[in-house]
Amino acid sequence: MKRAEITEPFTTLLASAKRIADDCKAQAVVLLADLPYDFAAIRNELHPLRLVVATDKVDLFRPVLDDDVDLVPLVHEPESRRLQLSQALLEAIADELLQSGDTVVALYPGFEMRDIDTCSVISLGEHLARLTSRDLQRLETQVPLETLRTVVDVAIEIGREGREGKPVGTLFVVGNHRKVLKLSHEQVHDPFRGYSAKERQIRDPRVRESVKEIAQLDGAFIISADGIVQSAGRHLDAPASGITLSKGLGARHWAAAAMSKATNAITIAVSESTGTVRIFQDGKVVLRVEPMHRAMKW
Repeated sequence: MKRAEITEPFTTLLASAKRIADDCKAQAVVLLADLPYDFAAIRNELHPLRLVVATDKVDLFRPVLDDDVDLVPLVHEPESRRLQLSQALLEAIADELLQSGDTVVALYPGFEMRDIDTCSVISLGEHLARLTSRDLQRLETQVPLETLRTVVDVAIEIGREGREGKPVGTLFVVGNHRKVLKLSHEQVHDPFRGYSAKERQIRDPRVRESVKEIAQLDGAFIISADGIVQSAGRHLDAPASGITLSKGLGARHWAAAAMSKATNAITIAVSESTGTVRIFQDGKVVLRVEPMHRAMKW
């Protein structure tokens, strides 16, 4: 593939990005690319900064990888540069190319159709705190957004606060609860057994507090699409064949990935060690949220 020219204005922008990155102590430069540049040359211009290239152009994947540069493939769909950039940052964090506390300099086509002409400084901690409902709406699921958002909020609170000052890890499975129940078994006595549906509604503040308390026990919460806690303390039995996860993720995350693939449910895992919340769909991490000191703004 013929490489696109790195023009003089682009070279000047790269030099400016490097100076800005030095001034704000940025950890990486994220390049939103529509053209097949010489990415190795760009990486060398930015050295020692890390270069991450994000693109939705499939024909650019190989040139980026051939140049030994980190690649973040994007979903190809019509959307603004801002939303593309948000997706790129979330995917880069999920792939552990970036961390939630990093500061990055982003280069992207802001005014021109394809040429890089804009430079922005982004604090990932602040960016992740501004995740909106649209991030959940991207998930192709029949689970109502309100139910999913409520469960994610509870998971984030558990990840951020733990319980009584101690870190807590837990797992939620939302939607397709009948199939999920068939692919799981009781691990501890179910604290929700015997209560009416109204008394098990996740939107009820008292139920959410009970969930946060029970999360200290082993096992997963099974929640129906309408927000009813069907069971707690379940061991998930879905097979993990065909699942690939990042290194360092433990049994809870493997169980979450396997169940999401086997049942088309949405699974939400809270890491006990870091408080990170990962949302799984079809066996893959589709959204990752770091524990913030303040609540997310929906």
